[in-house]
Amino acid sequence: MRFGIIGTGTVGRTLAAKLVALGHEVTLGSRTKDNTAAVSWADQSGPNGHAGTFADAADFGEVVINATAGTVSLSALRLAGAERLAGKVLIDVSNPLVFSPTGEVSLEPVNTDSVGEQIQREFPEARVVKALNTLSAPLMVDPGRVPGPHQLFVAGEDPEAKALVRGVLEQFGWPGDQVVDLGGISAARGTEMLMPFWLRLMGHFGHTDFNYSIRSAD
Repeated sequence: MRFGIIGTGTVGRTLAAKLVALGHEVTLGSRTKDNTAAVSWADQSGPNGHAGTFADAADFGEVVINATAGTVSLSALRLAGAERLAGKVLIDVSNPLVFSPTGEVSLEPVNTDSVGEQIQREFPEARVVKALNTLSAPLMVDPGRVPGPHQLFVAGEDPEAKALVRGVLEQFGWPGDQVVDLGGISAARGTEMLMPFWLRLMGHFGHTDFNYSIRSAD
């Protein structure tokens, strides 16, 4: 498949590298065509890796991944263009983390809204699926870094879009029974609110190779 990734940070580059390794084609998009991180990644990725603008990535991808910071996701996707996102599965990996000058973390939006919902409202023809926003980038594409069963969460309004995302996650190595469907896109409120807790856990463990393991009675 062809993937367009919006965002050139660690998450975007990690997902892009995995997708290319799996044989997919990827355009890694940034605000400018000459973005150093995107161009360097493309130069190292062979013929299936490309660099471009947000609009180039959205136009190229059959599936688009929003890997920007949640506080700037809407502005980045506006630059990508609603017409280029229409009808496509849009995987939202973002979290709306806001850091105070003293290092305290909050979310904006929170409680009554989420970035996932904001994206779906602003781009109603896109098929938004919230996923992969509750764990570190290396673990997203290599679940075996943590032993035993542990879970990912997906949320969105389109069942076919969620099924496609499940397929991508299985290619990353996630067993289907470890991907939990939380229902509609409003469930993104809960998964986004996990991130301040996740940051506390990172401080406790001193690394990012951990994840949530949900146990249920039969």
